[in-house]
Amino acid sequence: MIDIWQEIYSTISRNKLRTFLTGFAVAWGIFMLIVLLGAGNGLIHAFEESSSGMAMNSISVYPGWTSLPYDGLKGGRRIELENKDVEDTRQYFSENIITAGATLGQWNVNLSFGREYVNLSLSGVYPNQIQVEAIKLVKGRFINETDIKERRKTIVIHQKTAEILFGKTHTEPVGQYVNAGSVVYKVVGIYKDRGDRGNSSAYIPFTTLQIIYNKGNKIDNLVMTTKNLTTEVANAKFESEYRKVIGVNHRFDPEDKGAIWMWNRFTSYLQQQKGMNILRIAIWVIGIFTLLSGIVGVSNIMLITVKERTREFGIRKALGAKPLSILWLIIIESVTITTLFGYIGMVAGIGATEWMNYAFGNQTMDVGFGSATVFLNPTVDIRIAIQATLTLIVAGTLAGLFPARKAVSIRPIEALRAD
Repeated sequence: MIDIWQEIYSTISRNKLRTFLTGFAVAWGIFMLIVLLGAGNGLIHAFEESSSGMAMNSISVYPGWTSLPYDGLKGGRRIELENKDVEDTRQYFSENIITAGATLGQWNVNLSFGREYVNLSLSGVYPNQIQVEAIKLVKGRFINETDIKERRKTIVIHQKTAEILFGKTHTEPVGQYVNAGSVVYKVVGIYKDRGDRGNSSAYIPFTTLQIIYNKGNKIDNLVMTTKNLTTEVANAKFESEYRKVIGVNHRFDPEDKGAIWMWNRFTSYLQQQKGMNILRIAIWVIGIFTLLSGIVGVSNIMLITVKERTREFGIRKALGAKPLSILWLIIIESVTITTLFGYIGMVAGIGATEWMNYAFGNQTMDVGFGSATVFLNPTVDIRIAIQATLTLIVAGTLAGLFPARKAVSIRPIEALRAD
């Protein structure tokens, strides 16, 4: 085995420039593969981070405008969701519904404590809101069922709101009472969320907001969490049946997609997962084809090596060398060149991804109501390094296989006649 390595070293030493230029193509190919995989991971990690903490099995229903005539009524009617829709959701879809609730907003409310005040919006919610959205409690509790039933005047405020109202007096917010015009609310919890800016909404019981601010039985949107819906087909069937029930309440065609708009987070998640898988495949395809140019170079240089050593291989065979030993020599040399320069490219690629992580590792984008993470931790893990290593070994073997077979097929008499 030592003799084989000495021969490989001798061959590479005699052709340093040729070996370097060929190896550089391999290094560049694996470098680009690692960088592309790192960049792809940055996008994938950002998506996973933005989705964490949210209930993926949730559906939000928003009112819309009819686009089709139905039952003697013209299109273009405004559909307004009501309390009855929440009740029907629970009643008719109990097999698929875990929780059902609604939200309702009251804008431009001045919330004050002592001399401090802040202008914000009140959001009337059900307890399931904390499950559906990425709401993280810092202190206290969220709105509960007792708050809903008894129409309590309780409120959950954002930590920035708490800092403004209670920061100067160093008062513990939970348990204090704040004023919203002529209405007094008891602070029962403080929350934080991701990507917020300014003073976010304060949450109060849905039923409390509906009565105090004279909203009647109207709701802004309906929110539910689902069960037993594990495929896109099952979700599509559920949505179709749901439109029929709501369509009866508001007299619109169930096929009228504009009457109500349904955002199914689970199907959106499945579609985004498909998109991420396509992205991964595309990155590997681009990287492999980039690497292929270097592999072709290695194969060419091994063909040249075989041609230059034709007489040598002929003499070996004439002296009794087995074809397998010659085959093994060429393949090992090919794998050595490919792996050596491939690892140089891999180390450079990992260094580049670490730099990307340092410079752009937590990029956010303003989305109007806050900010969202669009690029996060663009690095590669040990699994990618192992996959890249296996790719290099396989590529090196393939690159050397054809030249090795050519070397084995050399006949001693013809080889001795070669120039």
